[in-house]
Amino acid sequence: MIEELFARFDGAFAENTLRAYRSDFRHFETWCKENGTPPLSAHGELLAEYIDELSLSHKSATIRRRINSLGTVFKLSNNADPTKDPEVVLALKRMHRRIGRQQSQAAPLTRDVLDKLLLHCGDDPRGLRDKVLLLLGYETMRRRSELCQFRFEDLIESPTRGPVIRLVRSKTDQEGVSTIIPISLYLLGLIHRWQDVADLSGPILRSVDRHGKIGNRLNPGSIGLIINSLHSKCDCYDSTLLFSGHSFRVGAALDLLEAGASLETIMLRGGWRSGDNAMGYLRNWCLPPVSLA
Repeated sequence: MIEELFARFDGAFAENTLRAYRSDFRHFETWCKENGTPPLSAHGELLAEYIDELSLSHKSATIRRRINSLGTVFKLSNNADPTKDPEVVLALKRMHRRIGRQQSQAAPLTRDVLDKLLLHCGDDPRGLRDKVLLLLGYETMRRRSELCQFRFEDLIESPTRGPVIRLVRSKTDQEGVSTIIPISLYLLGLIHRWQDVADLSGPILRSVDRHGKIGNRLNPGSIGLIINSLHSKCDCYDSTLLFSGHSFRVGAALDLLEAGASLETIMLRGGWRSGDNAMGYLRNWCLPPVSLA
């Protein structure tokens, strides 16, 4: 039955969302089998027990995601949804008091760091690809999966707005309404140069092996590895800083904030629908250290 349900989900949700739903349900299903309970007939007390057990070994963000996934599966399979029962609400509150809500934050890739990384990009195919990746990520402030979706055909040279790139789909635009994002003339020229050198069409960001052979669309998981590899070559290298695909969003948002941009402007540039989500990225980085002298 559950396989039939996930088959119905196909096409209605993003691929990554479906993968998370399936993984989260499988984990709960295995736990229920160990406790001799059918997963789709779960009740609030059982879910509360599940949360209490998860809180001993998992982060709060992971637990919240799993409960949200289960709630979606319960509702769309025409089963009672116990995730909003008082027992579950109280279990989540206990979990937050016990282990907190803290999540690991990506180190911000601000403009000063970006410029240092660009100095270590060569003029070979891999170096040119890395320059495009760094500037495309910083200027568009998009998520790593969205960066890998950009295609050469998405570039537009507007006579009134200058160069822009169209984001066809995003995490907050699953139906493909699309968003137009301004980019610099320098980045536009760099992308055209990359296209001419590599003789490419389709996805802009590609894998490049150590021999310079250009492959298929870049895997989003490789973005953090590329940034950290370039960072390790810099004089400013700090082993305590780990960058990820989200570092572009955090760094560019911080630069906008320090330049005096409003929260609304930052949200529009980064594609955030909620001010709380945008502030979640900025909260740990925007305040200067307090002097105790």
